[in-house]
Amino acid sequence: MQNKKESQEDKEDISPSAIVEKIKELGQTNIPAMPDSNIHVLTIIGQVEGHMQLPPQNKTTKYEHILPQLIAIEQNPKIEGVIILLNTVGGDVEAGLALAEMIASMSKPTVSIVLGGGHSIGVPIAVAAKHAFIAPTATMTIHPIRLTGLVIGVPQTFEYLDKMQDRVIQFVTEHSHIPEEDFKELMFAKGNLTRDIGTNLIGKEAVEYKLIDDVGGVKEAMEKMNEFIGEKVGD
Repeated sequence: MQNKKESQEDKEDISPSAIVEKIKELGQTNIPAMPDSNIHVLTIIGQVEGHMQLPPQNKTTKYEHILPQLIAIEQNPKIEGVIILLNTVGGDVEAGLALAEMIASMSKPTVSIVLGGGHSIGVPIAVAAKHAFIAPTATMTIHPIRLTGLVIGVPQTFEYLDKMQDRVIQFVTEHSHIPEEDFKELMFAKGNLTRDIGTNLIGKEAVEYKLIDDVGGVKEAMEKMNEFIGEKVGD
C-alpha cells in the first residue's frame, strides 16, 4: 500500500500543472532536495517593505514576515545558527532597524553575507549579525536618511529625521568596528554619488573601513558558522 501511495505522490509531482508551477516560481522543473540542517538560511531580498505596501512590481521583503520567523528560529532547539543572505536596495528605515535589532538580540550565532548589494538600511541589517561577510563585487551605499511625500512642518520633520539618523549611526557603530567619525564622513561625503550625498563601498573597501568583518561568500560563511556552533557546544 505504501509503495502505491508513493507512486501516486510521484505522479502528482510530475503532473503538467506542477511542472508549470515550478518553472514559474523557480525557473526550473526541480531543485536539489534540502537535507535536514541545523543552520537556517534567511533571505532579505529587494526592498524592505515597512508600514506602507509597495507596488506589486517591486521585489520586496516584508518585515512582518521576517519578525515571526526570527522568533520561531530562536525558540527552535534544532536550529543552532542563522545565515542571513542580503541583496537589498534598502527600504523602510524603522522596519529595517526592527529587523536589525531582532537579529542582534538573538542568542544563536548569526552570520550575514552581502551579495550584490546591501544598501541604505541594509547596512544595519548586515552588521547586526555576529560576523558579516561581503562578496568581492558586492556594494554598500551609505547615505543620509531621505523622506519622500508630503512634508508638514519643516523644522519638526528635520528634527525627526535627524534623530532617526542618529539611531542608525549609533546602531551601525555599536555592531561593527567602524569609528563613528568615519561612518559619518562616508554618509555625508560629496562627489562619490552622482548628484547626491553619500558613499558607495565595494567589497574589500567595506572591510578596510571596518564596516564589514571579511570578504567572502557561502564557503567562508559556513566555516565561520560551524566555528561559532563548535564554540557554543564547547561552552
